[in-house]
Amino acid sequence: MPQTFLVRPATQADGAFLGDMVVEAANWSQGGARPRHQVLTSPEHSRYVSGWMRPGDAGFVALDPNGDPIGAAWYRMFPRTDPGFGYVGTGVPELIIGVRPIWRAHGVGRSLLQRLCDHAAAQGFGRLSLSVERGNFAVTLYRSEGFAVTQAGIGRDTMVKRLR
Repeated sequence: MPQTFLVRPATQADGAFLGDMVVEAANWSQGGARPRHQVLTSPEHSRYVSGWMRPGDAGFVALDPNGDPIGAAWYRMFPRTDPGFGYVGTGVPELIIGVRPIWRAHGVGRSLLQRLCDHAAAQGFGRLSLSVERGNFAVTLYRSEGFAVTQAGIGRDTMVKRLR
């Protein structure tokens, strides 16, 4: 199937859409429908988008043929004193990825993930981390792109990819 979407760097104006993608990521399971306001007012989720774009933030947005955003992947640094779900250490950005359900399994997530990993490597980062809930089908994508489980948590795992 030909690629029917484009990928561009994320900008400061993408903050609200990244919020939508945090909601998609939080509601990955069938029937998992936490309301947008509930997800985005919880500190464990809002931390991934609040104040976008901070120094050190970077990401990419996928667009459908009409130019509408359909997915995003981005990373953000968290301090040891206020770690994210996938925190593994100082200087290791944590990535977040979300794709609109109708566009899942069309290569959007893979394209976003590859662009983000390439960008992180070009920025000099040695690793990227993420957190994924157990049972999430995206684990297959992450493994195929070189991520490996480094920490098993309660109901979720932290995965890391070495970039060089």
